[in-house]
Amino acid sequence: MIILAVESSCDETSVALVKDGKEVLSNVVLSQINIHTLYGGVVPEIASRHHVENMTIVFDEAIKEANVTIDEIDAVSVTEGPGLIGSLLVGINAAAAFAFANNKPLIGVNHLAGHIYAANIENDIQFPLVALLASGGHTELIYMKDHMSFQLLGETLDDAVGEAYDKVGRMMGLPYPGGPIIDERAVLGKDTYHLPRPYLDINGYDFSFSGLKSAVNNLIYHANRKGETIDVNDLCASFQASVIDVLSFKLEKAVNDFKVDHIVLAGGVAANRGLRNKVNERFKDKHVLIPSLKYCTDNAAMIGAAAYFTYLKKGALKDYRLGGHSSLDLEE
Repeated sequence: MIILAVESSCDETSVALVKDGKEVLSNVVLSQINIHTLYGGVVPEIASRHHVENMTIVFDEAIKEANVTIDEIDAVSVTEGPGLIGSLLVGINAAAAFAFANNKPLIGVNHLAGHIYAANIENDIQFPLVALLASGGHTELIYMKDHMSFQLLGETLDDAVGEAYDKVGRMMGLPYPGGPIIDERAVLGKDTYHLPRPYLDINGYDFSFSGLKSAVNNLIYHANRKGETIDVNDLCASFQASVIDVLSFKLEKAVNDFKVDHIVLAGGVAANRGLRNKVNERFKDKHVLIPSLKYCTDNAAMIGAAAYFTYLKKGALKDYRLGGHSSLDLEE
């Protein structure tokens, strides 16, 4: 089953063709990072405008790269949420128009499911499992006992971990996006600032990063007032150590409580080398799946992978009416 997939939930315009939820025939991703760097973050209106400008180009390139005819495409899938509503609607309208014009069934896909199923592209996810989904907009712990069965265990109560990285990077005067740069510079520094670890209720699975972000802000503020020099590499290392300790602690609690042997680390922050190394080291007696870097950040291949299992469970939509959702519960 060949599925054409569209992803436009934030600032990447992506179209892919995926066979049987595993074989990626093409995966074209057009990033807008260089544009939004000028503003220090994603500007929703600008993001949606660039999706409009680039969508047909990416469609054509993905189909050409996959070397398939339109007749060989069995279905069309698209991210319906969560995400920036303007960006989502561009992708949804493009996918629905293509599906309708070519008499193909349409499949709506949850963006978060896409991130988890990115781990299934190059490997075979096995159940039961606990997934740590960490990205710019989401930080969640999810238990799965089978395909497309999601039980939300915990989530961030404020900032997502990727958002915290970018905001802390801005405090330190680092360019956007701050996450990859902090990860790079953390290797050059040491955990000398000993920032707090926001474990919250140690018996729960929820996260909170606003207090950690405030701790960094206060440290920089008081250092500036005293005329002290901040070692940026050490601060990056200290911030990253705090974040990774909290994420791995909560993940370990969930793994132990639900007695699972299989773990998935997914989302844009799964590209963080410090986090990848920590998870692999802490759970070396478990089966850990982490997508390749190219499948961690937003891309349409992960949507095509999730679409296959969505189709097997629920089928396609009865018509081509599909709305975008800025928030969308995985358990729904």
